Amino acid sequence: MSHHTDPFAPAIHTGRIWLRTVADRLGTDDRMEANRALRAWLHTVRDRLDIGAAAHLSAQLPTLLRGVFYDGWTPGRVPVRHDPQSFLHQFARTADVSAEEARRMSAAVTDALAQLFSPGQLDHVLAQLPVSLRRVLLGADFSEVLTAAGVFESPEAQQ
Repeated sequence: MSHHTDPFAPAIHTGRIWLRTVADRLGTDDRMEANRALRAWLHTVRDRLDIGAAAHLSAQLPTLLRGVFYDGWTPGRVPVRHDPQSFLHQFARTADVSAEEARRMSAAVTDALAQLFSPGQLDHVLAQLPVSLRRVLLGADFSEVLTAAGVFESPEAQQ
C-alpha cells in the first residue's frame, strides 16, 4: 500500500503527465504555453458541446484537469456557434496566440488528447461537432487523410 504525505500528489502527478504530453505535441518545453493551449482547447470545445456531451468528456479527464474544464463554465449558454472562425477566435483569445497559431495548436492538443483519452472517447466528442470544426481540431494533414478514406466529404462536395 502506498502512503502519500500529500493527498493531492497523485492528481498533480497525472495532471503533469497530461501537460507534458500536450507540450511534446506542441514542440515546446514551456509548460505555461502548454497549459494555455490545453485550457483553450478544453474551454473552446466544451462550449460547443451540449451539457450531456460536455459531462461525458469531463469524465475522461484527470481530477485536476476536470477543474480546469469546468472553470468559468455557464451551462445555460451552451452550445455556442459551431463555425471554425468563432472556434479559432475563442481559442486564440484564451491561449493568447494568433489565429494562425490557434489552428496549429488546437490540432496539436487534439493529437495529444487522442493519446490520453480512453480509446474512442475523442471520436465520440468530435462526432458531436460539425465536419468543418472537426477538420480544424484534427489539423489539415489528418483531415485530408480522413477525406481520402471517405470519412469526411471533400470541401468541394460540401459546397
